Amino acid sequence: MNMFARIGAVALCLAAPAFAGDAQAPEGAELYFVNLEDGARVSSPVTVIFGLKGMGVAPAGTEAEGAGHHHLFIDRSAYSADKAAAGIPKDAYHRHFGAGETQVELMLSPGEHSLQLVLGDANHAPHDPPVASDRIVITVE
Repeated sequence: MNMFARIGAVALCLAAPAFAGDAQAPEGAELYFVNLEDGARVSSPVTVIFGLKGMGVAPAGTEAEGAGHHHLFIDRSAYSADKAAAGIPKDAYHRHFGAGETQVELMLSPGEHSLQLVLGDANHAPHDPPVASDRIVITVE
């Protein structure tokens, strides 16, 4: 193995914990929408209430076993275990609720919008295995 390959391998090993999510999710943990279901017709602003079973909510930066904070994916493809290594981006389509919030009011334009919740650990990385809600599609009238 040449020197550059060794350096790359070491860098990958050191960076992996930042993306993979070292926090373990308890078996049976469930993330869901309390007040919305797939196919719902709503008006804007849309109140979205986050539900969580089998785990607790803790602010970002708080190392707490069996806890995390919410992230809301808006108009993104479904999140799954194979995407967990990429981490959770922070932009208009990936909302972070690092203060431990359990609901939000969204201003959404008329039309169809997809929503999915993903729980993140103290460092905004998904748990292992990732704890995510079903992806739902709502229509804003």
